[in-house]
Amino acid sequence: MEHDETEETGIKKFENFFEGFIFWSRWVQAPMYIGLSFGAILYLFKFFQELYHTFHQTIELHETEMMLRILGLVDISMVMNLVVMVTIGGYSIFTSRIDVDHHEDKPLWLEDLDAGQLKIKLSTSLASISGVQLLKAFINYKATAEQTSVEGIIIEIVIHMVFITSALLLSQTEKITHSYKHGSHAKTTAKELGD
Repeated sequence: MEHDETEETGIKKFENFFEGFIFWSRWVQAPMYIGLSFGAILYLFKFFQELYHTFHQTIELHETEMMLRILGLVDISMVMNLVVMVTIGGYSIFTSRIDVDHHEDKPLWLEDLDAGQLKIKLSTSLASISGVQLLKAFINYKATAEQTSVEGIIIEIVIHMVFITSALLLSQTEKITHSYKHGSHAKTTAKELGD
């Protein structure tokens, strides 16, 4: 009998160690988030480089070219937002909770953020970025038509529609899943109160 208890205790210790190691393995992602932060800094440099070139060429630029340069800056800022969302959201969901609940500068999008909501935010960001790219193609249609065929523009439109559709489908799936979870939770609570 004692032999069985010792064997069971040994298995339980191994199981605890194994589960602890699996749980610890979430920290393997942390260097990627640090890398994304450095990538954001590099992209910030690119933003100011583009702004500097635009500033020095303001007088020479036609209105359409100026609009395209500004849209390029908007595009960079939207990609930066995407990187920040992945970095902060991914870290706080999958690695370790960031304790900023009482910080006055806590971003609103971090409220009750979970993996489903992060996916929706990312997919809508991708749709927005592709929308800016499509807007740039339409504004500069003459130059774009010389560089790419009509098929190329149609492909851009299709890609943009795929991003929008995927964002809508993700949000609908999350809404159904969220209402199902809350519905079953409400039933359980009502049953417990009834007992």
